[in-house]
Amino acid sequence: MTKKTWLISGSVAGVLLLLVAALVLGLNSTAWFGSAKADGSQSAGGSGSSAGPSASSGPTISPTPDQPTPSSPPPTPAQAKLAGLTLSQKIGQILMVSSPVGGPDANVLAALNTMNVGNVFLKGREYGGAAAVAGVVNQLAATVGPLSTADVRQFVATDQEGGLVQIMNGPGFGKIPSAIQQAASSPEQIKANTTLWGQQLAAAGVNVNFAPVLDTVPSAAFAPQNAPIGYFGREYGYTPADVSARGVAAALGFAAAGVAPTVKHFPGLGRVIENTDVASNVTDATTVRQDPYLQPFRDAVASGVRWMMVSNAYYPAIDAQNIAPFSPVVMKDMLRGDLGFTGIIVSDDICDAVQLSPFPVADRGAGFIAAGGTMALCTNQALLPQMYQGMLARATADPAFAAAVDAAALKVLEIKSESGLL
Repeated sequence: MTKKTWLISGSVAGVLLLLVAALVLGLNSTAWFGSAKADGSQSAGGSGSSAGPSASSGPTISPTPDQPTPSSPPPTPAQAKLAGLTLSQKIGQILMVSSPVGGPDANVLAALNTMNVGNVFLKGREYGGAAAVAGVVNQLAATVGPLSTADVRQFVATDQEGGLVQIMNGPGFGKIPSAIQQAASSPEQIKANTTLWGQQLAAAGVNVNFAPVLDTVPSAAFAPQNAPIGYFGREYGYTPADVSARGVAAALGFAAAGVAPTVKHFPGLGRVIENTDVASNVTDATTVRQDPYLQPFRDAVASGVRWMMVSNAYYPAIDAQNIAPFSPVVMKDMLRGDLGFTGIIVSDDICDAVQLSPFPVADRGAGFIAAGGTMALCTNQALLPQMYQGMLARATADPAFAAAVDAAALKVLEIKSESGLL
């Protein structure tokens, strides 16, 4: 074979080898990537009859992994505490039982120890001074524990308005003038005074004061006819502007001392004739939902107060179906909605008040909470078991009411957390 013949033969052989290699590679590429399915996914193997790879027959690209779902925020201290409470302990947090300021009796101790009640109102009159009151507060605090309140400490309240409404007297407590007498001073002076009076309460262990009164009495001439407020000089003036300027100043002074002020009695008792404590069918037919006399309460909410007391009167122009402590319009629509209040809505006394006499005691606390209230006040400790049992029975039978109990108990725990009581 000549050199020329050998080169030609070698070239032909090389071409043949390349053709064979191309055929093998074509078959293997089908095995690697497979044939494209109709849905774009790839089969495990392929047929050599495919004319060639389609546009989607390349390697599958894995989708980007989902971003991790943000974890839920950890529960607040109030939420964590609520989760560990029994139903009885939840109800106990939304009740306030009265105790004689001179010391608890057997009914009070039963409420605190066996009904898990977590808040106390000191009533009556004490003239032994701050040391005596502090001793009583310590006695009440000794009932707090894992079984009674799950170690949640108490709100201890009193009525220290001034004038004829001053429960605590004697060494360590100044003599407080009535609101209408205080009104002769500037708002700045009133705030300075209530800061001092609040410090006296705080030193004795009291952390809530059911004051100031923000009800507007229409005039000095009408005041003697207004049995609950004007008759006793409990008003800070005779116009909403005067009441707001001086009443809110009083609230800010108590707050500055570390004592929660409780403004009252929403939506106002300045226009009634009778007193809900001692009379029934007490009605204010004048006040409406957007009444100018609501301004002091609106200004108090804007100032940051965390407690609001609701009147026991009937306001037909606001809610023709219910008295105020059973009115969703008063508490949910007006206080929570119109005023934007986010604190504790506490009832006036709903145990002894004659205004409540048509309603069974067992239904009163539950009715108040169901309508949007936060804490039911009972100033007759002998009647509190009926109210407690009524709330317990309804919460057990009615999931919607049980949810209302949870919401109210959480609100109390949130305010207690703010107050350093958790």
